[in-house]
Amino acid sequence: MDVTRRQLLAGVAATAVAGGAALTAGPPVADAAPKASGPVPGTGSTDLLVGCGIADITGAIAGQGMMGYSDADQVAAGLLQRCWARAYIIVDRATGERVVFVTADIACLFESHHMGLMPLLRQRFGSRYTERNVNLNATHSHASCGGTAWDFAYSLAAYGFKKNSYEAELNGIYTAIVRAHENLAPGTLSLGHGELHNASRNRSKVAFDLNPGSDRKHFPEAIDPKVTVLRFRQGDNDIGAITWFSTHGTSLTDRNRLIAGDNKGYASYRWERTHPGFVAAFPQTNSGDMTPNLNLVKMHPGGPTSDNKTNCEMIGERQYLAGRTAFDDARQMSRGGVDSIVRYVDMSAVTIDGAYTPEGRPAATTPAMMGAAAAATSTEDNWKSQLPFLKEGTTNPLVSAFGGDRRPPISPWIRDMQAPKFILFPLGIMPPAPWIPQVVPLQILRIGDLVLVAVPAEVTIVAGLRLRTVVADALRIDPDNVLVQGYSNSYTQYVTTPEEYDAQQYEGGETQFGRWTLSAYMQEFHALAAAMASGSPLGRGPAPLNKSGFQPDLLPPVPPDRPVAGRGYGDLLTRPAGRYRTGQVAVAEFAGAHPNNRLRTGGTYLEIQRRDGMSWTTVADDNDWETELHWRRPAGESQASVIRIEWTIPSGTAGRFRIRYHGDSRADNGSTRSFSGISTEFRVG
Repeated sequence: MDVTRRQLLAGVAATAVAGGAALTAGPPVADAAPKASGPVPGTGSTDLLVGCGIADITGAIAGQGMMGYSDADQVAAGLLQRCWARAYIIVDRATGERVVFVTADIACLFESHHMGLMPLLRQRFGSRYTERNVNLNATHSHASCGGTAWDFAYSLAAYGFKKNSYEAELNGIYTAIVRAHENLAPGTLSLGHGELHNASRNRSKVAFDLNPGSDRKHFPEAIDPKVTVLRFRQGDNDIGAITWFSTHGTSLTDRNRLIAGDNKGYASYRWERTHPGFVAAFPQTNSGDMTPNLNLVKMHPGGPTSDNKTNCEMIGERQYLAGRTAFDDARQMSRGGVDSIVRYVDMSAVTIDGAYTPEGRPAATTPAMMGAAAAATSTEDNWKSQLPFLKEGTTNPLVSAFGGDRRPPISPWIRDMQAPKFILFPLGIMPPAPWIPQVVPLQILRIGDLVLVAVPAEVTIVAGLRLRTVVADALRIDPDNVLVQGYSNSYTQYVTTPEEYDAQQYEGGETQFGRWTLSAYMQEFHALAAAMASGSPLGRGPAPLNKSGFQPDLLPPVPPDRPVAGRGYGDLLTRPAGRYRTGQVAVAEFAGAHPNNRLRTGGTYLEIQRRDGMSWTTVADDNDWETELHWRRPAGESQASVIRIEWTIPSGTAGRFRIRYHGDSRADNGSTRSFSGISTEFRVG
């Protein structure tokens, strides 16, 4: 159906409501393959199978670039917490429809993950799980491994493609889905809502303020405080939850060198540690302009405190507590069943009807172009910029001092359609193939009352409002029941409103396909939602470009290991003190080996052990928040490794303890050998 500008820009109430669908499952029946997309009758109760699965996806923790800040100096040097993929499967046994939802503790869900996963699922499950009904998304942790994309714009910041980290992430996502499938059993779902006002700030308010008042009135604090929780139960047991909230994964900042899931990873850890066996995901929504660094001090990210790790814990804790509250208040949904639809769109060449532009005039997108403001970085989340002479807000008339008055090597029509952006890197036309994806999957999932608009990008809160509105219009539902699921199935950087784009803040400079990128998404998602409502799929669309063939790694191979001079592998180099109090940090250093020799997926590099009589009990490992593993080369020894393990002793701890390190050395012939090191004992209390 046609939509007017008034409908497209109409607001939705920001007030959270409690609602949800306790969808009750009956006796077990055999699994059914998915049917073609189409409408499902609305009922308050239906037969469901639900399942949850989790798997380790931690890649290389040392010597390789990290992903998120595009900072060549941010090279991993250890581990704060492991990264995880969390998978959820919902099967409507009455129709045979099913959906898979996966959240990964990584910066971006690249097409390399999406395209790499589908053959694995097809080999294991046939046509049961496909690009139509599987959604993959990322928490956007800026403390994750780099080099896992097939797109040069992302891989080169990590010195090329890193096969070890890519395979760890891909295999972990696949394993989480398999475990969720194997966990399927009769169950119920319910939906809860809440608000969280002290875990995000708008880092681009100068752009936000350019939006019409009809949009801004829905966000009085210039943030999206909405918390949405989907609760999973099998019988009387809670098995999992998905908690959506918008805030960036940048609490640990660009000074961090330890792999971790950032604030959302901490929120998951808190819930799962409190409830063993529970699977708790904290995905993003429209978080493009939402920062967790509440102080909003340029090039000095912080808030609530001046310590970034403490901030990560606090912002994660606030999301966890808000999620638990909404989880406890979850209620039955009015509609049952699940549905999904997908279509690939070439975002570099969309002709847009005037109904979807603020001016009411037709427009178009262009090949991807990165602006100078993007290279200037988000100043609220970074300690430094890679190109400090560039500033947010840079537009063509203001950059003659930097050569911006010279005609860039692109067609004039592209420059005009991208105005007022000062184009720095023409990513969409760079050889040998576009440096970011341009043909990308657009997907909509429906789970009972809840509708997810899966966008392969970071969407600002007002852009998200407009997307949710057009999808709700096509489906004839309340926009409050529609969420943007950002960072889904691919990654093309940002989506701002046209008004925000004109400010050319960081987010506008990163909006790749031009001023009307959002308008193109609105048009395409409205058509996709209308097709879902009518049960008439639009077809797959153009095929995405597979770039797996040429993926160079620019780092030299890691040399074989040598122990620290005069020592053997596992030898204790620095002893912990004999006694500690809670809150202090126990430290031990070992003669180690390069951690990337074996990623210890599903295992650990370290254990904190307590003496219990004549035996030792492990009380913490490398996934626990209170432990840190730091790797370094000792001075003058390019093949030796020193492993430093730190344990911040939690309150209530008492007894005798030791620190145990697990490593793997690699010989000249490539063979590896596992070894361990054990510290001296120390007392706590």
